[in-house]
Parts: sequence; C-alpha cells; structure tokens
Amino acid sequence: MSKNAAIYRMVTPDHMCPWGVKAKDLLKRNGYEVEDHHLESKQANTAYKEEHGYDETPQIFIGGKHLGGYDALRRHLGKGPDPKEGETYQPVIAVLAVTFLMALAVCWAILGFLSVVRILELFIAFSMCVLGILKLRDLLSFATGFVQYDLIARHYVPYANLYAIIETGAGILMIAGMATWVAAPAAFFISFVGAVSVFKAVYIEKRDLKCACVGGGSSVPLGFVSLAENLMMMGMAIWMILKEF
Repeated sequence: MSKNAAIYRMVTPDHMCPWGVKAKDLLKRNGYEVEDHHLESKQANTAYKEEHGYDETPQIFIGGKHLGGYDALRRHLGKGPDPKEGETYQPVIAVLAVTFLMALAVCWAILGFLSVVRILELFIAFSMCVLGILKLRDLLSFATGFVQYDLIARHYVPYANLYAIIETGAGILMIAGMATWVAAPAAFFISFVGAVSVFKAVYIEKRDLKCACVGGGSSVPLGFVSLAENLMMMGMAIWMILKEF
C-alpha cells in the first residue's frame, strides 16, 4: 500500500526553506508519495502560519492527519532529533582522514610504493596545512576561541594569528623538505605551548571549552584530540630535526 503525505513549505525565488527540503527528502526516502505545496512568498508563508496557528513551516500531514514540523517528522519516523548543534569530532575526523589518503596517494605517485615513514611525514605536514587553512580563513573567529585557553594568546592576542601562519608555513616547508632549521623549531615551539595550554585547561582546570583547532566557531570539544594535534606536530618537528643529522 502506498503511503501518502503532504507538506507545506516556503519556496520563493530568493529562499528555499532547508528544513522543507530535508523533510520532503526524508518522506520520499521512507516510501511516501509526497504532495508538495509551495508557499511562494514571505507573506504567503506568514499568512499560512497565522491562519492555522502554526509557529513554523514546513508543516507535514501524513494520511490526511496533521503531524507537525521537521522535528516531529523525524520523531514519527523514529529518527530522533536532527543534530543541529552540540559537540562533535566530525571536522577533525574529516581533516585527518582526507590528509591521510592524500599522503598515501602522493607517496604512491612519487615513489611507486608505500613508505610508512614518508606517509607519516606527509600525513602530519598535510594535516598542519589544512588545519592552518581553516584557521586562516577567519583569523578573528579563530583568535576568539584560541585566547580562551592558550597561555600566550591570552596575554598577547596577535600570537593567535602567528600560530596559524607558523602552522601552515611549517607544514609547507616540511612537505618540501626545505628550511628545516626554521620550520621545525617554530613548529615545535607553538605545538609545545599548545600542548601545555590544552593540558592545563582540560586536565588541571577541568574547563569545558571548544577547540579552535579547525578554526573559530567549531563544535569540537577541547580535549584529547586537541592535545594529540599538538603532540603530533611536536613529534614531526623533532623527527625533521633528527633527519638533518
């Protein structure tokens, strides 16, 4: 038997309600034939809500019975609430997964075989570059999060900008194998201070903060992952110096 649903959602030349799009997609993926009603202006959307006493659109009807909005639909289908906010490691996982695959690809393309040492070198250097880019794209936002726990930045805010620049620049130089005596000590310094700062904030002061490792405004919790990022950079810096001997 076919399942029928109707949805009333805002669709105008300037705006398409994202929750309406997601609700329609969710209905279709769960086997519903959807009767899609567009509210084609802001005024029409407001009038529809006022006429029926709704606080929001989209509004969904299943089998002719009113269900509610997008969240109500997810509950009805047993999906649970849509994760809009909250802590997540997804940004860091995405960066590390892609940079690791990049390291594998580059190592194979250049050497013709997979060298564990070179893969790890490229993985860490690529990760430094990508994480640096995420910070550099919005330095003001990054600094706002960074100064809350970094021991130097809380006393000298421009250090946050310097951190992002050094992290990115050191990663680039490490990929090229150039200027090791500049890149490695600089990377070691910022990562050492970063590791101490994170350890102090999280494990000594027990503060509940967001990590600025993927830029400002992230939902990544400050903790082991943030500490691991700095330890990884410290290890890379030490290794690059040892390679010079």
